[in-house]
Amino acid sequence: MAAASDYFAVRPGSALKGVTTVPGDKSMSHRAVMFGALAQGETHVKAWLPAGDTEASLGAMRTLGVEVERHSDTELTVHGGQLQKPDRPLDLVNAGTGIRLLTGIMVGQPFPSVLDGSEQLRRRPMKRIIDPLRVMGADLEGTNGYCPLYVRPAQLKGVEHKMTVASAQVKSALLLAALFADAETRVIEIGPSRDHTERMLSAMGVKIVTEGNVVTIQPTPVLKPINFTIPGDASSAAFPIVAALIVPDSDITLANINLNPTRTGVFEVLQAMGADLTITETGTEAGDPVGTIRVRSSLLKGTQVGGEVVVRMIDEFPIFMVAALFAEGRTIVRDAGELRVKETDRLAVMTAELTKLGANIIETEDGFIIDGPQVLSGAEVYGHDDHRISMSLVVAGLAADGETTVLDAECAADSFPGYAETLRKLGADVRVQVLD
Repeated sequence: MAAASDYFAVRPGSALKGVTTVPGDKSMSHRAVMFGALAQGETHVKAWLPAGDTEASLGAMRTLGVEVERHSDTELTVHGGQLQKPDRPLDLVNAGTGIRLLTGIMVGQPFPSVLDGSEQLRRRPMKRIIDPLRVMGADLEGTNGYCPLYVRPAQLKGVEHKMTVASAQVKSALLLAALFADAETRVIEIGPSRDHTERMLSAMGVKIVTEGNVVTIQPTPVLKPINFTIPGDASSAAFPIVAALIVPDSDITLANINLNPTRTGVFEVLQAMGADLTITETGTEAGDPVGTIRVRSSLLKGTQVGGEVVVRMIDEFPIFMVAALFAEGRTIVRDAGELRVKETDRLAVMTAELTKLGANIIETEDGFIIDGPQVLSGAEVYGHDDHRISMSLVVAGLAADGETTVLDAECAADSFPGYAETLRKLGADVRVQVLD
């Protein structure tokens, strides 16, 4: 076990009440600084997510000579223009989204670059973007299929690419490279994936059309700047939502949440399980629908999850596993093998850590089986330097008997800075403590 310098101290008992927000959408925050850098002019962004992964993307863009003016932690202006040859490797730290998207941009630049990150990032597979980008003509090499990634200038060509994995990161890398190609590019998906890239590029003047599972994009090396407010991250919203569902007498409202249909799979599945979720759309930002979600504690029923919805809730499975523990009957998840190549093997890690709390989970090759409802008992568990694992274990602790200690609180800031404070304002007994 790696050393942890802090922990979440979690005590059960209090219902969650009130209105809150969650930090800005992580996917849109990555794209805001990257796409803004490709625009001719100033892109002004409010409610940007100042988290570990997004700060890594911002730092990489600054290494490329992009001026980013910080008005506050969450408000910034990206001064777009021509990228400059970096004088050092582009360090994406832990950001898997950051390195895959930025690689798509870098293969179209007239200078060489190296993209790298932490030891954790070096364990995440990159062959899935290396191979299709090479088909487009990219001069790109990995390190045994992982980063560091080495990029040299090359003329990219428009292609028709049939994806072999349903991944918004892979699709986005191809679409961004296509901005610098010599002709239109067509990407054919095997299933729906997040479409933030398509929506934001369209808002910034790119000719991009989605028809069914085919995305067609025209070369557009220079984008139009836009001004927008990033809505709350749907993945981050899932944590207080599940907490309110499983903690008795809870009633909370989340404001200004991203309701992009490629991100709402977990909400749909929870509603099918009997969750009292009321979703109201209120507007759009950079092409994405935005709205409010009201959640009240509910008696959940077990369900089966597989197929296309898996991609639309792939980041929410750690917290969904917690919800399944408190549902009556059997929950079966299939087709979620992608969870094994995230920041951690999330299927194995969540199963192991929840077992410490007394959970009985059958781990399968591409999912899990849970019979509920189950009774959890407080214990010491570990977040494994994975923000979604750590935050999910906190929610489990809110519905367990006795105190739970979640080692490694710091990693939550990768996507949800102020996580404990947000829950505490709703009435939860969650505090961050420093290890002696």
